[in-house]
Amino acid sequence: MAGKKREEEREKAFYENGSKLHEKLIATCNGRPIPIRSYSCEELQRATNNFHSSRIFHTDGFKHEWYNGFFEGRMISIKEYLRHRGDDIFTDIAVSAKMSTHNNVLKLIGCYLETQIPISVYESAANGSLFDRLKVTSDQREPLSWQSRLKIAREIAHAISYLHTAFSRPIVHRDIKSGNVFLDQNDVAKLTDFSLSISIPEGETHVEADSLIGTYGFICPHYYTTWYITEKVDVYSFGSFLLELLTGQRWRELLRTTNNFYDGDPAIPVWLKGSVDSFDVEDFESARNSFAINEVVDPAILVGEEGSVVWQQLQAVLRLALICRKNNPEIRPDMVDVTKELRKIERFIL
Repeated sequence: MAGKKREEEREKAFYENGSKLHEKLIATCNGRPIPIRSYSCEELQRATNNFHSSRIFHTDGFKHEWYNGFFEGRMISIKEYLRHRGDDIFTDIAVSAKMSTHNNVLKLIGCYLETQIPISVYESAANGSLFDRLKVTSDQREPLSWQSRLKIAREIAHAISYLHTAFSRPIVHRDIKSGNVFLDQNDVAKLTDFSLSISIPEGETHVEADSLIGTYGFICPHYYTTWYITEKVDVYSFGSFLLELLTGQRWRELLRTTNNFYDGDPAIPVWLKGSVDSFDVEDFESARNSFAINEVVDPAILVGEEGSVVWQQLQAVLRLALICRKNNPEIRPDMVDVTKELRKIERFIL
């Protein structure tokens, strides 16, 4: 009887989740839902050794656990949702499916719907999350070089640009951060986790949020005060993401460990003054004399990186990060221009 009841519960979950996902896919993909492979419980259990803890390669607080798996001769990544809010899981799956053709988005290859909370299956993220990679210690893999970080910044900027411009209704990610960027076996950056994503209606400049969600330090001040969501919300978050790449620190760590403050606010480092609207970013060159660039960047970046070109790149990326984090969204560039600027910096055309 217990087996029959369990089978009935799985069948009920499959139809309920399938219905919700189909509806979200139609809404997200303009009435042309993308076919998604359906995995069975037994297939995923075999792929992950029954979801053994040794297969976990990344956790995102109490929200997700990511497993390495092996299925049909290839490595895969399996995302288990530990909790969810509303239909965010179905938004994540639908937008991931829509974006899977982009080389810098983690490709969705299927999902398992026969449980109360669905499970998603993706291409392999062999080198884990960028967040974990930035935190490597001396007895682990080599730290990411500056050129690798610059390449990752450009790749993720390109993925966000595509999200904003490739569709009739621009999609805003709303949670750009190192924990939502994975690396494949060649350290190609892959954007993931579209659970907070939202579309801007055709012909509109913004959409009004029904709740304020995101990650501390990455939430746009204008969004915080107005609840208006535009593409510039992601630009602000991307500025914080650039600072993660530069400093190698999480945002909370960055604020806690920085001793130079300004304007009497103990929460803001002096070198972040450039992201405040009252500060003219054109004065950045003179303002940076109040600190040394090596006080800002991750010390691991500086190992073996010598020469004026690297210093100019570091300064240019810091300057770009501060512009992206301007309080006034009108002052921030769009992601297409950010991507172009990173290409110029990467090619040493400064």
